[in-house]
Amino acid sequence: MSDRGTSGKKIGDVILDVQNISLRFGGVKALTDISFDVREHEVRAIIGPNGAGKSSMLNCINGVYTPSEGSITFRGQQFDHMNSRQVAEMGVARTFQNLALFKGMSVLDNLMTGRNLKIKSNLLLQALRWGPAEREEIQQREFVERIIDFLEIQAHRKTPVGQLPYGLQKRVDLGRALAMEPQVLLLDEPMAGMNVEEKQDMCRFILDVNDEFGTTIVLIEHDMGVVMDISDRVVVLDYGKKIGDGPPHEVRNNPEVISAYLGASH
Repeated sequence: MSDRGTSGKKIGDVILDVQNISLRFGGVKALTDISFDVREHEVRAIIGPNGAGKSSMLNCINGVYTPSEGSITFRGQQFDHMNSRQVAEMGVARTFQNLALFKGMSVLDNLMTGRNLKIKSNLLLQALRWGPAEREEIQQREFVERIIDFLEIQAHRKTPVGQLPYGLQKRVDLGRALAMEPQVLLLDEPMAGMNVEEKQDMCRFILDVNDEFGTTIVLIEHDMGVVMDISDRVVVLDYGKKIGDGPPHEVRNNPEVISAYLGASH
């Protein structure tokens, strides 16, 4: 089954299915009985006020947290007690709200760390850069150079990441996740702290990743203008519970969502 998303693109079958997820820390409930799905090639937004449980939800999907109840199924395979590396190997990559880049390393080297899952040579051969390991590194580097071109950061490829403006650092973070060749890309507030111009650039890159690479995208974002512009469907959380789910125009007009998140003035 497939249909057309908000931009007329073809949306595929369910690729990620989240069913009845609850998450507790001691006696505190972070998430309560949340279900939603993500379909192939869509941009799926998760929104809600601070403390709604959005990042906790992403942490459950990419293996940082193990849900107290419920199941998560990726391409028909249910995963329980998976760590982040195993989830990444399945094809799910993640960017973080607080940048986790290697600030003293160059842009190129930061993106190369995203290729670690793809490297087959053992550590000794990599260290010696001998034979198959050298050929493999050249292939991985070529792939990373394509991402650098795609994200328009050629001029900064040898610059230590810590010397770049914040907006460019966020772009490098996106590039490192893309270097993993994910089928599903989880973006945790990719535009937080950006000015208007940087947000416009990031929106364009997210839509290009979705369109040109065919990557399915799940994003948390506070800027409602951005969410309404680029999302195919939106799920709304409040106090760890789901209060809305549907196309942007439906969610925007949902009275419960308006009172919880958007404010009556919107």
